Amino acid sequence: MDYQKTVLIVEDEKNIVDILRFNLQREGYQTCEAYDGTDGLEKARARRPDLILLDVMLPQMNGFDVCRALRQEGDNVPVIILTAREEETDKVLGLEIGADDYITKPFSMRELIARVGANIRRTAMAAPAASASDTAMPVAGDLSINTDSHQVFRGGKVIDLTQREYELLTFLASHPNKVFSRVDLMEQVWNYGYVGDDVRTVDVTVRRLREKIENDPATPLYILTRRGAGYYFAVP
Repeated sequence: MDYQKTVLIVEDEKNIVDILRFNLQREGYQTCEAYDGTDGLEKARARRPDLILLDVMLPQMNGFDVCRALRQEGDNVPVIILTAREEETDKVLGLEIGADDYITKPFSMRELIARVGANIRRTAMAAPAASASDTAMPVAGDLSINTDSHQVFRGGKVIDLTQREYELLTFLASHPNKVFSRVDLMEQVWNYGYVGDDVRTVDVTVRRLREKIENDPATPLYILTRRGAGYYFAVP
């Protein structure tokens, strides 16, 4: 690492915080901790961490509300939701409100460290704002991508994407008309060497992306589905 990355742990169970702190620091990360949602949100704003491990069930303010507040403020810090619940709706809700990933308790420390590293590695360094006319590359229709500023434009206006949505779009757009399975995308975009139920993450991210870049998300023009095979970026 060029500099020590900081992970904010927002979790109300002290024994879990202690275990996470020990293992993350052993991997070379700096950590800060919060034991309730309100303090977690304040520390996220003040410390500007490189990643947040965010429990769902928290005193004062739950994890979903913390994540939602950060995204509404334009903060795209990678967020990994920690949940003890197995319900699919919890996982989907976390992704819908802008979390980058989720992991269900009890989790293996090796898996958690791998996900932290994958999410931090794929986070772009802050870049200065740019206009669509600077170095934006047209990709299809009125869509263009500025890879210097990590911004996407539609009709010359910037679209507010999360880091993961940006990465998924640029990956698919850089391989026009090539179909990628969910497993392919988990490996190539999410940078995970293992999959499983996580492929649901791809579907939710595609849906969110379509809502932002398509005029009619129900009948998309850019990111299309090849039934039984996967997703592809359509270029005439």
